[in-house]
Amino acid sequence: MSTVASSSPPATPAPAPSEISADHPVSSPSEIPTGSPAPARPRRALDWRVRFGVLSLIWGFSFLLIKVGTEGYAPFQVTLGRLAFGTAVLAVAMAVKRERLPRSLRTWGHIAVAALLLNSLPFSLFAFSEQTIPSTLAGICNATSPLWGMALSLVALSEDRPTRRRVAGLGIGFLGVLTVLGVWQGFHGLDLAGTAMALLASLSYPVGWIYLRRTLAGTGHSNLSLSGAQLLMATVQLAVVTPLFTTLPAHLPVVPLLAIVALGALGTGLAFLIQYGLVAEVGPTTAQMVTYFIPVIATAAGVTLLGESLTWSTPIGAVIVLAGAALTQSRARTPRRSAQP
Repeated sequence: MSTVASSSPPATPAPAPSEISADHPVSSPSEIPTGSPAPARPRRALDWRVRFGVLSLIWGFSFLLIKVGTEGYAPFQVTLGRLAFGTAVLAVAMAVKRERLPRSLRTWGHIAVAALLLNSLPFSLFAFSEQTIPSTLAGICNATSPLWGMALSLVALSEDRPTRRRVAGLGIGFLGVLTVLGVWQGFHGLDLAGTAMALLASLSYPVGWIYLRRTLAGTGHSNLSLSGAQLLMATVQLAVVTPLFTTLPAHLPVVPLLAIVALGALGTGLAFLIQYGLVAEVGPTTAQMVTYFIPVIATAAGVTLLGESLTWSTPIGAVIVLAGAALTQSRARTPRRSAQP
């Protein structure tokens, strides 16, 4: 549910939106165009494959946590708590690394827009959507982010030239979406409003990535600094909006509250730190593969722990979506040069 700090995977400086995916979130469901050079690969205590698996689990379970959180609190309250706890984690990380927030008002203006597109809006939409749709469906909708990114990049990024394979992946992916939704049944039994909100949340991520690429690349700020600022701004945005549309709960349900704490501290804050470390160590192409595990874990968690029903079209459609998303992110192989005599 990465972002600069979304639930979606963060990215290296100025990546093409089709190269990263989303929470969404961000995390997925977040997730970082900056002008800073790629960091040297540090040695880690845990193998990157272990951290990759942990990140997949954290983001996969985020949709279950959203569902549980909305059982006790309003969607805006869930989002506000998620952002607040995620910001707290990044604030601690910034203090340890002695990072500072940006000072330029112009930069903060761009960060405010990025926070809306990559955090406030998609996080809130997913919370609202899961009031009426299963967490499994929300997780699969999140997997459409690379498809939206590919479609938008064809229009907004002239340097990101399409290939036949990637265009085919786009078509296959959206065919998978229609399969998940059961289009041949006329969307019978499907809450269209909730599904539309989940898809709109997934669309918001690549829109935010394109905006970041055009505005914040080359600012000279570190990924951690920009991400901390973005989550802080998103928290402020929700702190303003939430009291206008919700009232304080008469009591504080413990289990939903714990779900919100885990969603923010783990699914938003810690997940970003793990994902950024993966990007630094193994590169964005490998790190972004976590996207393909998120809907699988989200579906397994929803079915086994929440007792959500699962029809044959949901897993089949999810596989088609992921296959299409994989094709949209493929690159043509560079022909090998013949050896010089």
